[in-house]
Amino acid sequence: MNLLVAQLRNQDPSSPMDTNQMISQTTQLATMEKLTSMDKVAIENFSLQMRMSAAALIGQTVSWLDKDGTTTKSGVAESVSFASGVPVVKVGEMNIPLDQISGVTAPQINIPQPA
Repeated sequence: MNLLVAQLRNQDPSSPMDTNQMISQTTQLATMEKLTSMDKVAIENFSLQMRMSAAALIGQTVSWLDKDGTTTKSGVAESVSFASGVPVVKVGEMNIPLDQISGVTAPQINIPQPA
């Protein structure tokens, strides 16, 4: 919108902007503004989904590749930190970013057998 206002202020009085061009530019600017707003909402929704997914891992057995990328490790997710851009899952002394977790297994429930 600021661009359109600047154009109107600086236009040549002897050759004013065509009304159709002005309406077209206004429409394009409004569309761009809405797209930018929708992009922001989509990013916020994705961030919320990552947080919910990470929180749902607490108590679950998660697996990931070690730093070398050769050995699969696993452990029970104890907590989640949202301090950085990607949630970090704490397993024992390890902090594993959510995007490095390669698998999730539900905890085993031991049902006592009748005697």
